[in-house]
Amino acid sequence: MSAPTLDYSRHDTLGLRVELIRQIKRRRTLVAFLLVVALPLIVVAAVKFGPSSDDGGGGNGGGGFGDGDFDLVGLATSGAWNFSLTMLLFSSGFLLIIIAAMFLGDTVASEANWSTLRYLLVAPVPRRRLLWTKAVVGLILTMIVLVTLVVASWAIGAVAFGAGPLASPFGGALTQGESLQRLSVITTYIAITLLFPAGFAFLMSVLTDVPLGAVGTAVIVVIIFNILDAIDALGNLRRFLPTDYGAAWVDALNPVIVWDEMAIGAAYNLMAFAVLIAIAVLRFDRKDITS
Repeated sequence: MSAPTLDYSRHDTLGLRVELIRQIKRRRTLVAFLLVVALPLIVVAAVKFGPSSDDGGGGNGGGGFGDGDFDLVGLATSGAWNFSLTMLLFSSGFLLIIIAAMFLGDTVASEANWSTLRYLLVAPVPRRRLLWTKAVVGLILTMIVLVTLVVASWAIGAVAFGAGPLASPFGGALTQGESLQRLSVITTYIAITLLFPAGFAFLMSVLTDVPLGAVGTAVIVVIIFNILDAIDALGNLRRFLPTDYGAAWVDALNPVIVWDEMAIGAAYNLMAFAVLIAIAVLRFDRKDITS
């Protein structure tokens, strides 16, 4: 008689908790968290102790950081809420894109680069289970970093500039409850806009065995889209670029939130992410794993 065997369940392989702990222990994860905490600290230090600190941080020419002008940068030092928004403005165009691309682009390619991918699949870990776990953990880490940036910026801003309510660049001050609501809406929208670079990086992670290549390609694509979006001659064609809706979160600062552009931008990024992930899954299903 043959020995009894345990029933195999794909849900018992490569659990989310195991993969999350494994990725958190990596050095690049620590660096990402340190960067988003260091950014507001550096900015506060520059405002408080920099050459322009004596004249309010804005310099003599106006239009500077915390100079009181009715824009996000000019109102940055009016309180913790405005400081958090300014840090989101500074980081959403590049830093957060790199972090999202890193967490999603490094995940599968690094296993291939380390020659451990084939051993994971022999374990056996179903291919789609592996991709699902890798993608979810990458998104979780990206969202945690984003929330860490917001919370750290608010705490540092509260110590440096006080915890006064959000001053809108469109005029007027909001209540503390409204400030929390607007910051939550903006943070959520920025998280959704990160899905496009994250999805593209994940697709490249499946196509290549070089983690840096996957991350770099996704970042370069976003940069190219941003350049195209800045060319006025393209006219309405720019509306087809995912990056065209990157700044739509400013509409959340109106006296009444305007959802039109944010709804379009959110739908665009969600659909683009779904398509990119679907292509990655189909490609990985047919890929010969040799490393």
